[in-house]
Amino acid sequence: MSMAGNLRKVTSLGGVDGLRKVARLARRRPRVDLSHPARSPLGSSVVNCVSYRDGVRTPMRGDLVDVVERVRKHREGFVWLGLHEPTDQEFAGIAELFDLHPLAVEDAVEAHQRPKLERYGETLFAVFKTVCYVEHEELTATSEVVNTGEIMVFVGHDFVITVRHGRHGSLGPLREELESDPQQLAKGPSAVLHAIADHVVDDYLTVTDSVQLDIDQVETDVFAQDGARADPGRIYQLKRELLELKRAVVPLSRPLEDLATRPIRAVDPEIQAYFRDVSDHLLRAKEQIAAFDELLNSILQAHLAQVTVAQNEDMRKITAWAAIIAVPTMVCGVYGMNFDHMPELHWRYGYGMVIGVISLACLSLYRMFRRSGWL
Repeated sequence: MSMAGNLRKVTSLGGVDGLRKVARLARRRPRVDLSHPARSPLGSSVVNCVSYRDGVRTPMRGDLVDVVERVRKHREGFVWLGLHEPTDQEFAGIAELFDLHPLAVEDAVEAHQRPKLERYGETLFAVFKTVCYVEHEELTATSEVVNTGEIMVFVGHDFVITVRHGRHGSLGPLREELESDPQQLAKGPSAVLHAIADHVVDDYLTVTDSVQLDIDQVETDVFAQDGARADPGRIYQLKRELLELKRAVVPLSRPLEDLATRPIRAVDPEIQAYFRDVSDHLLRAKEQIAAFDELLNSILQAHLAQVTVAQNEDMRKITAWAAIIAVPTMVCGVYGMNFDHMPELHWRYGYGMVIGVISLACLSLYRMFRRSGWL
């Protein structure tokens, strides 16, 4: 029986009526995000649903409720259900089946949450901001550099539910990587939570490395020979995109610290050491972002200083040429007063002498300004 058929069968059982809407939508809503072939085309918002025992994927016999009841009856293994941007109607039955807290369900459906970690009874609810670098041929004042999404994770004793928002942050390759290490996956749902956190933080480091290339390019352009003509809009755009990255990275410090140091019932004690490693990687990403922010401020200040210097040089050139032009203006102004008795007014060589004096004075001023660097 296909997984879509399993979900439709669940609707016949009491207490999970909301899953009927998921099955109906599966027949008419196209599947979202087919970027990885490992995903099963379940329709609606359901990306995949798998059960594990001793770290090994088990065949899905029966419907989802049967699988959950079997796992809980034998007290072995867990279920991993993945969804992509579910609606309230699609998530209602799942929330009832796994007894999820309404506040956490609301956050998972609405998205746009800060990275956080919350405990609702026996269930752990974690929010991660995913990021990806947007490739571009040339950085402009309107280029999108960082794109963000979200992954919400519900972790219980025998289940993991991942809710993804955004077009990136695929968990298909991560699922395959985990399945290739049954010993780690056998540690339970907290192993999946660690893998997701590690995957998200690794993406942070990848994006920061790519952003550094953009910053290096801007820095090179600003300190080039015509750096004063560089577009400051690119610097502001990088700072805006860096702020978006900062909003994803910085708030995650406290949740990872709690997962690494505080005893949490839903987290295997052996996994906490792995969370400390993820926390160290996150610290590196935070330090890089802080350094980028300071560097961009320095680049912007350097650019503004270059613009100021260029303006001063332009003003000196204008002043020098104005001084040179003032000489003939003054002489011509004197001889334009139309008095009858003026020196050399009726002299035969007076005109030539005036032109020669004007030329000599202008040439002397020009040479003086050239020596002083004003021209």
